[in-house]
Amino acid sequence: MVEQAVSSSVSAPPHRLRGSIGVSGIVFLVIAAAAPLTAVAGSLPVMIALGNGAGAPLTYIVVAAVLLVFSVGYATMSSAVTETGAFYAYVTKGLGRAPGLGAAALALLAYTAVQAAIYGLAASTMDAVMARFGGPDLPWWVWAFALMALVAVLGYRSIDLGAKVLGVLLIAEIGLIVVLSGSILGQGGAEGIEFSSFSPSSFFSGSPGIALMFAVGSFIGFEATAIYGEETKNPRRTVPIATYVAVITIGVLYAIASWAIVLAFGSDQVQAVAAEHTGDLTFIAATEYLGSVTSDVMMVMLVTSLFAALLAFHNAISRYSHALSRSGFAPRGLMGVHARHGSPHVGSLVQTATAFVLVGIFAVAGADPVLELFTWMAGVATVSILVVMVLTSIAIVVYFARSGADKRLWHSKIAPVLGGLGLCAITALVIANFTTLIGGSRVLANVFLAIIAGTFLLASVTGHFVIRARQRRDATPISQQP
Repeated sequence: MVEQAVSSSVSAPPHRLRGSIGVSGIVFLVIAAAAPLTAVAGSLPVMIALGNGAGAPLTYIVVAAVLLVFSVGYATMSSAVTETGAFYAYVTKGLGRAPGLGAAALALLAYTAVQAAIYGLAASTMDAVMARFGGPDLPWWVWAFALMALVAVLGYRSIDLGAKVLGVLLIAEIGLIVVLSGSILGQGGAEGIEFSSFSPSSFFSGSPGIALMFAVGSFIGFEATAIYGEETKNPRRTVPIATYVAVITIGVLYAIASWAIVLAFGSDQVQAVAAEHTGDLTFIAATEYLGSVTSDVMMVMLVTSLFAALLAFHNAISRYSHALSRSGFAPRGLMGVHARHGSPHVGSLVQTATAFVLVGIFAVAGADPVLELFTWMAGVATVSILVVMVLTSIAIVVYFARSGADKRLWHSKIAPVLGGLGLCAITALVIANFTTLIGGSRVLANVFLAIIAGTFLLASVTGHFVIRARQRRDATPISQQP
């Protein structure tokens, strides 16, 4: 057994990632990044209060449907792209290296921003938990850096270990959401079981654009099915199955849980209650239908949900850095793979340092961990990842049209086009409501949107000139090279 392991390690390419994660492991990583309990206890109340109220369940279904159609082309193309990097690798394969680098830069911006946002929310939640149970009263950034240290340790090691940790935490939080939803539905909610939440009139009431923003944010981390292609047992089979399972599971879980929360207070009353008790809406429902002890457990598990999301995004960012380094568009040191763990340990360390600096800036500035760090960074992440997904849709269509690798009309043309159009519509609505998402400042909204656009353009243009320089160098006879 030991000889086989040594032989496998020696024969593996030095800069290829290693792992044996399967469908369930990847699904755990994707859903962990989505952080179900965080969505149900954190985002959903805001979505109901500021968005379309009782129409939240249908909003989740709409977003899941768009992503599921997008997933058809995404999963089909996974047979041609098995290296780490996912969206970056897909856009490069379809549109070329320069746009691919632009997509990679946007993905890195999105995941770095959303991870910083979650550190703010997690730190604030830790502070609330400590206050509730008589723990020490410490600045929020202390909790943020403590969580960062734990994420750094697990992110440095094998992805198999991270998947196991996330799996345990994820099963527990999904179980709690299912129990709460089942209890509310079993007791008939406040006014009995009814289905008005799934009607078009409910969906279009209030501000559906804002609701769509929060729903999309709840699915961020979706591309993790392909990010771990190199570390799976059979990527051509595992990635497509994991993609469909993850999107359907997240969509169904959110739709049912949000419907239950709406029924807990009544379709006509839930938006007003959410506006008055935004931070406590889900906990009030838990206390009412399961008891105060369950509500306390839910608050503690919200911390573990946030931690699971932090670890998932940490893994995604370190693998993007590794992919860019391996292709020659990031420092070569990031290409390092740990001899024992098979993980991109150098990229993991750099990612930890980046998170430390970004969160540290907000801490030094005396920013609010939720109203500023979480809100602003979540807004940047949502817009960035939507743009990347639109680019990926275009890349999928172009790739199959050019290569003819898959002749199936639905898989290679119709589904990717429909998914791309749906993502374009959602992106337009998100940008139209972006000022509300980041707190109401139009100047700040324009600055963040400019950063997003500038990140893509700068990376694409820089990549173009680097590629041209390489081509000229490769075309120069060796005797004439300096």
